[in-house]
Amino acid sequence: MEPLTEHRPVNGLVVYGFLRLVRVSQARQDALVGSLAEYCRSHELQLSGVFTDRDATAGPASAAFTGLLDVLALPDVYGVLAPAMSHLGPKAIAAERGRRIEATGSRLLLVRKPRAPHHAVSRSGPVRRHPGTTRVLDAES
Repeated sequence: MEPLTEHRPVNGLVVYGFLRLVRVSQARQDALVGSLAEYCRSHELQLSGVFTDRDATAGPASAAFTGLLDVLALPDVYGVLAPAMSHLGPKAIAAERGRRIEATGSRLLLVRKPRAPHHAVSRSGPVRRHPGTTRVLDAES
């Protein structure tokens, strides 16, 4: 495979999109497909198709996901592109699908990365203030 540059043709950077669209309008679907296409354009990838899972009750082996796994076995397929991890399904199903994608030797690319876990802030805990700042209360407060 050649180095990825804007000056040379690159072979083998074919990706397939995966969307989980349950009760989604056509406009939302078009916007999501457009975001996948734009991601591919800006990262010099070739979006060869988008698999859409519309069944909310399907497990990890839905028809759309099985079709995706089939194309990942083709030569020169780089990976799977999804808007976010939630498009692979609920957490347990998404984790299983992620493992299956990686088991094929393909990469899972996410347009929006998972959020870093945030720590709960106690409302009864101490308030941190910057040095040199004071809080002034007027008599009416």
